[in-house]
Amino acid sequence: MAGVPSPYTANGKATRPEDVAGKRIALFTGAYNHIADGVSLTLNRLVAYLEKHGAEVLVFAPTVSDPPVQHVGTLVPVPSIQFPGRPDYRLALGLGSKARQRLDAFDPHLFHLATPDYAGARALRLARKRRIPVVASFHTHFVSYLKYFVSYHKYYRVEPLENLLWRFGRWFYLPCEHVYVPTFEIADALRAHGITSDFRLWPRGVDTNLFNPSKHTTDWRQAYGIADDEVVIAFVSRLVWEKGLHVYAEVIKGLKARGIPHRSVIVGDGPARTRLAERLPDTIFTGHLRGEALAQAYACSDVFLFPSDTETFGNVTLEAMASGLPAVCADAAGSNALVLDGMTGFLASPGDTAGFLDATQRLVTDAPLRREMGLQALERAQSYDWDEAMTRIVRYYGEILRPHPVAVGRVVTNGQAPADLHVTKPVLMPPSSV
Repeated sequence: MAGVPSPYTANGKATRPEDVAGKRIALFTGAYNHIADGVSLTLNRLVAYLEKHGAEVLVFAPTVSDPPVQHVGTLVPVPSIQFPGRPDYRLALGLGSKARQRLDAFDPHLFHLATPDYAGARALRLARKRRIPVVASFHTHFVSYLKYFVSYHKYYRVEPLENLLWRFGRWFYLPCEHVYVPTFEIADALRAHGITSDFRLWPRGVDTNLFNPSKHTTDWRQAYGIADDEVVIAFVSRLVWEKGLHVYAEVIKGLKARGIPHRSVIVGDGPARTRLAERLPDTIFTGHLRGEALAQAYACSDVFLFPSDTETFGNVTLEAMASGLPAVCADAAGSNALVLDGMTGFLASPGDTAGFLDATQRLVTDAPLRREMGLQALERAQSYDWDEAMTRIVRYYGEILRPHPVAVGRVVTNGQAPADLHVTKPVLMPPSSV
């Protein structure tokens, strides 16, 4: 877009991959190979990109004996336990003596904190003590997850816990040189709670060679007993209730009650699968898919329904759009940065089952609208490039590892017009795709 600085340049100079060549980066995360979620896959891609450009990376994270993700790079396990009530997640219990020894021997130039957990907090203290620069990336809207955790455990006084989390968030993020956020709205939400950090936009990308409409095949649909003229409503994610599974189930049941012909397909696995399958006996559950099998599942569907309001970006929504699907998503941070309401799909208020139902019905029953929105979704998704996203991180790291002054930047906040200001350091920049 005219007037928007390219993410391949910094201050009028081309991004230099050699900014990270020979540098040692210590990455601390709560998820890397023990769970196949968006955080793990994004960070594995980041490590692969950094190592490709000559950086040395050590990843400090929980792990399990038989991890579902074949991780990239060198992983240093940290002590952890199963998260209470959620055995698929791990809760880090600090770094441990062996990890500390590996960290000391590594002698990093930069700490990157991806999870505000106890291991991340210990790493932050170490970095500040040793005067090593620290950056953070925001992947999980932890306060949004809180309401589901509290509801699950029958606690009703959310406010004290929420206030405590935001207090910890301020302690954790404010000392960081940069905080990388996936959308403008996430930055605005953090600022509203006193986290006035130096935010940098880090949107995600999508592999359009893998996820695209050409992966559609009648064989896939026939294998699941889906006729060519049936409209498939897909959901792709880990099967945990905070992903909006209640709303998805109610929409599918609502369409049936209204006599709207459709088929529903759920791709993914998780602790909620058994109960969800009981609620949706006619739905196809494929289990966890990856690679070509996942790409086929998207491309052989017709509508993507994703009611989650806990996303920070929504990788699965972008994959669906790249596959040519119009999306019906929650009007919340993450999804509303991708879906243009009325153009590439529809947005509904979080938890508004009737709104989701009406929007989904409209796409199911109006084939021309569905095709037009699918084409616009495809066009929008193609502007999100993984190399561009990772190049941003190289540029941001370079500003710290190879400091240089900035004369003019542009401040952008969600819903606000950009304003040119003289600043002493770079500020949040819009993505080239927006």
